[in-house]
Amino acid sequence: MIWAGFIFGLLGSFHCVGMCGPIAMSLPFVGSSGWQYYAGRLLYNGGRIVTYSLLGALAGIFGESLQMAGLQQTVSIVSGVLILLLLVLPAAVQGKYANMLGTDKLMLWVRKKLGYYFQRNSLGSLFIVGLLNGLLPCGFVYIALAGAISAPDISGAMLYMALFGLGTFPLMFLVSLSGKLISLKMRSMFNRAVPYVGMVLAILFIFRGLGLGIPYLSPKVEHSHQKTEITCCSKPTASAE
Repeated sequence: MIWAGFIFGLLGSFHCVGMCGPIAMSLPFVGSSGWQYYAGRLLYNGGRIVTYSLLGALAGIFGESLQMAGLQQTVSIVSGVLILLLLVLPAAVQGKYANMLGTDKLMLWVRKKLGYYFQRNSLGSLFIVGLLNGLLPCGFVYIALAGAISAPDISGAMLYMALFGLGTFPLMFLVSLSGKLISLKMRSMFNRAVPYVGMVLAILFIFRGLGLGIPYLSPKVEHSHQKTEITCCSKPTASAE
């Protein structure tokens, strides 16, 4: 299921264009040569992927703690249910819970730093803009993180989110070069498809956790029990002569 991150990122990247497209299209031009222009856009998108990977590590820590408690199948089901909740809950409700967790102060800091680094005329600043962009609240990223929880370990969760970021890369890179490449009508069409893609992903995670014995889709998990064998050795009797 690790590659599901890439597929989800690729299919839902039009949502990224709608949400983060304005930032990508307004990236400042650094230097005077063409290679610096392209390098800056690559660094921006690379920064986003790095942040997604680090967020994946946090999701992996949470998922691994559940797996250590022997809840491997439950983790997969929980991931699917979380994705469904994120799809169903309105953005206003999600924002309310985010404020309760105190993330509103973090977002205020992120936006302030974004404004600062937008004014800096260097390639490094564009990389930092990408890092910060990855922290902005986004239901699409939250859905991906819910899927990363079911990864087998922390490195797997990081890889899942890195692949998710790579899935969003081609379209976001094109948008950072020219926003006119993608029409508003096309963006709107793909944005409407995102919930359906998320729903399919959620169902896949839930089916996998149920262990229905369906090959590849929902394989049955065999629980092996260790048997302890006790061997009784009798003391050899001396033979009478």
